[in-house]
This record gives sequence, structure tokens and C-alpha cells, in this order.
Amino acid sequence: MSKALLILNLGSPDSTEVGDVRRYLNEFLMDERVIDYPYLWRMLLVKGIITPFRAPKSAEAYKLIWTPKGSPLKVISEEFKQAVEAKVKMPVAIAMRYANPTPATAIKELEAKTGGLTELLIAPMYPHYAMSSYETAVEHVKEAIRRSGRTYKVTILKPFYNEPAYIDALAESMKPYVQGKQFDKILFSYHGLPIRHLKKTGPNNNHCYVSNVCCEVKSVAHQYCYKHQVKETTKLVTEQLGIDNSKVEISFQSRLGSGWVQPFTDVVLEDLPKQGVKKLLVICPAFVADCLETLEEIEGRGKEIFTEHGGEEFTYIPCINTQPQWVDTFVGYLDKQELWATN
Repeated sequence: MSKALLILNLGSPDSTEVGDVRRYLNEFLMDERVIDYPYLWRMLLVKGIITPFRAPKSAEAYKLIWTPKGSPLKVISEEFKQAVEAKVKMPVAIAMRYANPTPATAIKELEAKTGGLTELLIAPMYPHYAMSSYETAVEHVKEAIRRSGRTYKVTILKPFYNEPAYIDALAESMKPYVQGKQFDKILFSYHGLPIRHLKKTGPNNNHCYVSNVCCEVKSVAHQYCYKHQVKETTKLVTEQLGIDNSKVEISFQSRLGSGWVQPFTDVVLEDLPKQGVKKLLVICPAFVADCLETLEEIEGRGKEIFTEHGGEEFTYIPCINTQPQWVDTFVGYLDKQELWATN
């Protein structure tokens, strides 16, 4: 049996040119699992209103973080892939949900490397489940396989938001910033999503946002509940690091429109200095690799918001990226059958 590993992430434009950014945004925002409106209304909204105005601004934002090797997300993903491939006995490739490399391209690469691929491990690089991230990425690869006409044994890495080795790796990456350091608060900023997404992904749609404590009440819905899962990640890693709960806050960034999960990161960054918070740490655990949303939105604009409203010290804690312990943790997942779901 010829086995291979496909590492799956969100994606980036091919360049910082407005045309490439527009194509990327169109593909991203036309995804029915991102903007879950009827097709015609979605097309009018995205191609008629959002991308014509957003593409030039996003292109400028990408220019601020672009590296000589390209998009930080793609560069880090490639470095991570190389680190993993050096430790495993199977070919490894990268695919992105949007833009390049596509799943079809990655699968062809793995076919060539194996000489006859029969088993495909798909590893979405999303610790938490959401229809607009984990679910859409997995379904995109499945569709690429269907279109190829190939038949593989497919297994998929489950969300690992509370997996002990992941929590250990995340805590280890945070230690230099928190242990022995003086700070007033640590803000866990997670990617936002519409509340309706939470409601429609849970079993029977009757758990999320039914009460004020639904995230704390044990339920099978939690395996699909993004909000519960980010709270659990925050709780586990702060307990492991010994951070007092009074110093911990959770917020949600990158909102697009109304009706999204609150509190909003930009609003929190404005309010914290008014509450006497002068020294702030910020981390974005929804992402395993630094990207536009962490580097430009948080480390860049987020810092400006905090300091402009009276904050004095703003420290962004990088994603786990290619931290050696995270690489070893991920490689260890390949031998843990309980972390994988058979398609």
C-alpha cells in the first residue's frame, strides 16, 4: 500500500498584485461555507460590492507582510512540510483551500512520488472545527479526489483543540513570553465567524446559543462547536502555564458584517487601556502558521489600536509555526489512530 500525507491550509494570493488578490478573495468569499447565502445574492455581494473595494486594500495589507520568498503562510507551510517529511516514511505535499497549490496539483505530486497512491492522509491545519475553515477545506479535497476519478483510502485528522500534546506544544511556544514576565492581560484572539454558522453545524441545531452557558454544558454538539473549542483551548493552555484566569480574555477578529461572535478583537483592544491594562500579550491560536490575519491585522493594526487608546506595551506571541515540539507533536499524530476519521 502506497501511503502519502496531504497538509491542508487556507491559502494566500499568488502575489500582492490587485488582480491576484481579487481572484483570491472571489474564490474565498464565493465559498458557500464562508458566505452561506444563495448563489445569486452571494455573487452580487462578493463580486459587486466586497471585492472591488476590498481587493486594493487587501493588496496593500499583503505588501506589508510579504517576504522575499512570498506569502508568510505559504513559506511557513513549506518549511513545516519539509520538517515533517524529514521525520516520516511517506511523501508529503501541501494544498491550500484557496488559490495555489490546489489539492489536484498536490495529489498529482503525491501520485508521482508514490508511483501509485492508495492511501491518503489529509491533515487540515485547523485546531478547531468550523464550517468556514476545517469543513470547507476537507470537502474541497474530497471533491478534487472525486473529480480525479481515483479511489483512495482516505483518513482525516480530527480537530485537535484539546489534544494534550498540542496543548503542550502551544504552551511551550508561549513560555518565553509569559513566564517571569510582567503583563496585565493576555488576549486570545480567535478568528471570528457568524453566529448562524455555529447554530447550523451543531446536531439538530438546538444547542449553540440556546442559553448563556451552552459552551459549558456537556453536549455532543461540542465536537462541531467552534466557540466551545476555542474556550477549551484557552482554558487548557492557561492552566498549564499557571496564568491566573483574571488575566485572560478571549475575543474574535476578522469579522465581515453583523451577527458575528463577540466580543470583537478591535473593540476589546480599544477598551482594555480604559480598564487599566497597559501591558498586553496577544496570541492567535486559531492559526498554526502566521498569516495576514495575525501579522497585519493583530501585530500591525491591533498594536496601533491598543497604543492609540492608551496602551503602553503590546506583545504579539507568534503562532506555533515550525516550533520543533509542534513538528514532533504533529508527526506523533500519524501513529494515533484515535485522532483520525475514516472517510
